[in-house]
Amino acid sequence: MTAKTDSELVSSTTQNTVSKRGNKKVTQEKKIMVMTISDHPLLPSGVGTQTKYMIEALLNSGKFQVISLGGAIKHPDYTPSKTKEFGDDWIIYPVDGYGNQEIVRNLVAQHRPDVLWFMTDPRFYEWLWSFDDEIRQAMPMVYYHVWDNFPSPKFNKPYYDSNDYIACISKVTAQIVKEVVPDVSSKYIPHAVNSEVFKKYTTASDASMLNQVRKDNNLEGKFVCFWNNRNARRKMSGSLLWWWKDFCDEVGHDNATLILHTDTNDPHGQPLEFLSQELGLTKGQVHFSKDKIKPEQLAVYYNLADCTINISDAEGFGLATLESLSCGTPIMVTKTGGLQEQVTDGENEFGVGITPTSRAIIGSQQVPYIYEDRINKEVFVSSLKKLYDMTPEERGNLGELGRQHVEKNYNFETFNNNWINYMLKVHEESGSWETRKNYQAWECIEL
Repeated sequence: MTAKTDSELVSSTTQNTVSKRGNKKVTQEKKIMVMTISDHPLLPSGVGTQTKYMIEALLNSGKFQVISLGGAIKHPDYTPSKTKEFGDDWIIYPVDGYGNQEIVRNLVAQHRPDVLWFMTDPRFYEWLWSFDDEIRQAMPMVYYHVWDNFPSPKFNKPYYDSNDYIACISKVTAQIVKEVVPDVSSKYIPHAVNSEVFKKYTTASDASMLNQVRKDNNLEGKFVCFWNNRNARRKMSGSLLWWWKDFCDEVGHDNATLILHTDTNDPHGQPLEFLSQELGLTKGQVHFSKDKIKPEQLAVYYNLADCTINISDAEGFGLATLESLSCGTPIMVTKTGGLQEQVTDGENEFGVGITPTSRAIIGSQQVPYIYEDRINKEVFVSSLKKLYDMTPEERGNLGELGRQHVEKNYNFETFNNNWINYMLKVHEESGSWETRKNYQAWECIEL
């Protein structure tokens, strides 16, 4: 990316432009400007990745421009930037957290966007909804909603009511929104995966490369599982290591390796290297991948693995398991949140889906109640042994069914078309600024 000065940013194309062709003047249609707020869209988090995919879909259509508030990361500086591919059509403003009211007001006044789009857990956007009347009188607000579980959060109703449209990442989220705010327009738009990157390796050179990786890392003849998650409490990283030892006790410590791609010392998680030492998992039973790597390198891990694991007690969607299935590798997951719709289509399972063995109602001051779905050691070990006891061909068949499931339901083409058509619909139905429709900042209440 290259930096862009404030004066250059102000001149970003927001009006109709006129070009000359011979002696004729050709008026170019004004593009719809979308303002996004989320994780930095070039950040390899689930939220950042899906935001980037959505933005690229809009920009590639030729009908949109985008300005982005890129948050959830510590920035080296706060200089606005643009990408080489899209130039002035996509400007990214680094912000702390997800921004604040002053930043939003300034950018709205400067750029006059037509739609405000924002994504992630609602607890990060109370500040935004607290002045939604200012924003919505000029443009519609579109919230791409992440919510993990039931009971339906009635306490979110004031937040949901503060949007013109709510797009939902999972079937669970979509059902929740319908129950809590049936009058707010909503649509199910699940995550997608780039199948050109996350693909099954089938060539002879691919096989040779994977065999070399196995040889270099002492993985030959071993059952390999992959775990690609943040080391955080709800991801159950400590339980995973503890129960992995129990699994190795049953199948043999020389026969299985767990690869964890994570920050082993994340302050929100557990000291995983210390735990592996405590548990005696020091002879190849566990490998840690701690460095940030490119998506293409992640695809190697998925193809290398016999299974990808996610036993989170709450999971809005779970992008790593979707990437795994796209690579033709089966998954073993807790049936919670968006993981449920990945592991099965209602008829076939694409690995092993584990029904929670306990469901506790937990909460906080911001989230008064939500289910926390837990599994236990016995069901973890028995589920993993089910995959371990399969032949490579049987696991391959599960993975192939999963790849087809992803190709059918979470493909890039559908994802891109969904967002392009949805945002065109939003703009047509609601307008912006002088053409704003279907919104009033007041209501009549009978006393």
